[in-house]
Amino acid sequence: MLAALVTGAVVLPLSAAARPVIPAPEPVALTPVTAAALEETYAANRANAAEASRMAADHGDRHRAAADRSLAGPSRQLLAFDGRGAGLATEVLGDLARAGHVAVLVPGSDTGLDTYDRFRTAAAALYERLRSGGAGPAAVVAWLGYETPGTVSTTVATTGRAEQAAPRLRALVEQVRGITGGHAHISLLCHSYGSVVCGRAAHGLDVSDIALVGSPGTGADSAAALRTRARIWAGRGSGDWVENVPHVSVGLFGATVGFGTDPVSPAFGARVFAAGDGGHSDYFDPDSRSLTNLARIALGETTEVTP
Repeated sequence: MLAALVTGAVVLPLSAAARPVIPAPEPVALTPVTAAALEETYAANRANAAEASRMAADHGDRHRAAADRSLAGPSRQLLAFDGRGAGLATEVLGDLARAGHVAVLVPGSDTGLDTYDRFRTAAAALYERLRSGGAGPAAVVAWLGYETPGTVSTTVATTGRAEQAAPRLRALVEQVRGITGGHAHISLLCHSYGSVVCGRAAHGLDVSDIALVGSPGTGADSAAALRTRARIWAGRGSGDWVENVPHVSVGLFGATVGFGTDPVSPAFGARVFAAGDGGHSDYFDPDSRSLTNLARIALGETTEVTP
């Protein structure tokens, strides 16, 4: 089975199959975003999303048109937007310029503009929990900043997409650090394949905490191998199917198939936290134990995290 997986990942890149082309404008070209320019940035990206909605509607794609139109709403705070292809968006919940705690959510497979609502729902649930935490101003950044692999594809078994995404995630963290004046507690909350992205970006990243949830692995054999000063956390719900993913890593013809050591295993060396009995998509459910612990991590309340 492993040999077949390796062959498929290297020789048969199913996820590279052509997707329907959805017309959209070029992304807004902006100078480095500062705290003073946030509102201007948000407005420019909302306008771009509105134009993308019109173009998608003219193309006959009502579903994409509705997704873009929602992102163009007057209350949406878009640091970035790109309606082309599967689509990319970086959305802020809260007052980023004043935030003392910032959680960056990194999504897993099958996340694009067509499925963005479920990703934003997770971000909104976390933001509400942070607001109720009483630790001062906080913000959540929902970062759909890379082309995620399809769950049923060969790319989801390799590190290729994560390696492409890692520099973009590093740039986002630097941008957030600049907007907040360098004083905010920044954490990465990385779901599923997003934990592979975080693993690839971790080295030297200026964040305090990296939490891996529903992770198939990071591409590293241990938390120490991520080469970061950030605290590394890992949690997995007892109903998550990812527990059954083989924790192997094989290099072949320049590709790495599989993601190595299980992050919740003692061998990996992460701080393992209780994630309840939910499934793979339940980590940000409003009343879940996993969301409670993720909020504590994002607020720097590390001694309150349930092991």
